[in-house]
Parts: sequence; structure tokens; C-alpha cells
Amino acid sequence: MDNSTLETVLLMLLVLDALALGALVLLQQGKGADAGAAFGAGAANTMFGSGGSTSFLVKATVALAIGFFVISFGLAWFAKERAESLQQEGVPSLVAPTEAPPPAEGEGADTGIPDV
Repeated sequence: MDNSTLETVLLMLLVLDALALGALVLLQQGKGADAGAAFGAGAANTMFGSGGSTSFLVKATVALAIGFFVISFGLAWFAKERAESLQQEGVPSLVAPTEAPPPAEGEGADTGIPDV
């Protein structure tokens, strides 16, 4: 499998991970619901029972968040490798040069600001 195919697979996994992570965050109860849930309010309406959903949803959210960061770092590594290979082939960079051009005549030599 070449790099572009693997990069496409990672990008699709990242989108799926982001969608699943968003859905899991929306499924979780807010902190304000804990006071009522402590006395059994709404326990019968939960999918996982009175306390089972919290640990499952939290663990799933943490796993998806870790996956999101790992996939993001993998894509960043592929982007770095692609930039290095393009630079070795002599393709001009799209990034602006880091050095400022020398000041033109009539401009301040120290600051680069035109004299008034």
C-alpha cells in the first residue's frame, strides 16, 4: 500500500472518529443532571441503567479522543514526508520565505519602514 492510499484511509478514519466523538459528547449528560440522578431521577430512562452509562461513555470518549490525536499525528507525519520529498524534487515551496528582502532605496534601513 503506497503512502497516498494510507493517507486517504487515515483521513477517512479521522472523519469517522470526529463524527463518533461528537455523537458521544452529545449523548453524555451535563453536570447539572447529576443532582437529580443521585436520587434516582431518570434512572429508568437510561440505556445502561442507573450508573452504567457514565463509565462506558467516558471510556469510549477517551478512546476516541486518543484515536483522534494519533490519527492527526499520523497525517501530520505524512504531510511532512510529502513536503520533504517535494522539496528534494525541486518543487518550489508555497510557504513565504523566512528572510525579509533588503530594504529598497528611500526606505529606512533599520526598520524597513518608509521614511516620511
